[in-house]
Amino acid sequence: MAFLRSVVHMGWMLVTVIPWGIIMCVASIWRRGEPLYWMAERWLGWAIGGARLILGIRTRVTGMENLPQAQRAGAVLLVKHQSTFETFLMPTLMPHPLAYVFKKELIYVPFFGWAMARLDMIHIDRSQRAQAFNKVVKQGRALLAQGIWIIMFPEGTRIPRGQQGTYKSGGTRLAIETGAPVIPIAVTSAKVWPRKAFIKRPGVVDVSIGPAISSVGREPVELMREVEAWIEAEMRRLDPEAYR
Repeated sequence: MAFLRSVVHMGWMLVTVIPWGIIMCVASIWRRGEPLYWMAERWLGWAIGGARLILGIRTRVTGMENLPQAQRAGAVLLVKHQSTFETFLMPTLMPHPLAYVFKKELIYVPFFGWAMARLDMIHIDRSQRAQAFNKVVKQGRALLAQGIWIIMFPEGTRIPRGQQGTYKSGGTRLAIETGAPVIPIAVTSAKVWPRKAFIKRPGVVDVSIGPAISSVGREPVELMREVEAWIEAEMRRLDPEAYR
């Protein structure tokens, strides 16, 4: 049954992403910024809604009160990365538009990548690290000034359930450079949507949003250690079976 559900959900994703990608590219000719972003968020909502109805994946969110409340308040979201699920989920939860920092190769993915390329995102060339970070700071500063939150996965890639990757300090460096607070977020998506797995299973994905951490007067590595400590402790609280 899980296999059949996964096939149906994949079909749903393919059937909806093609017209959505085309519409996004056409609409971007005269519509940019927030209106285009919320058009993109609508398809992500379809993907998450499809996961709920077809796959039986539900989401339980805590800590929304920890998000900055001011209309133009900036934030750098640092999120535990276990699967594609949270990539789709985060924009559907957040009250502000999000700008992902991602490798530029993704913009060449048919329809989905083409649409992403039309949004205010930060796509980088990982082979040019110094130039890439300078681009992140420059674009990140401009986006934060517009009330757009930056979202990054500090481990850099999807990490299997119950494991911990190497937390890189790029996100905290950006926060310190721009003065934005850091929001740590723990996500247990691998319980139902494992890394690189085709078959997904029904269940609950917990999303825990931690208290905002000020970046003022901090050092990048030291601040990232605090972010890492909170996320990993929260992961063990939310999914203790995976860390036995």
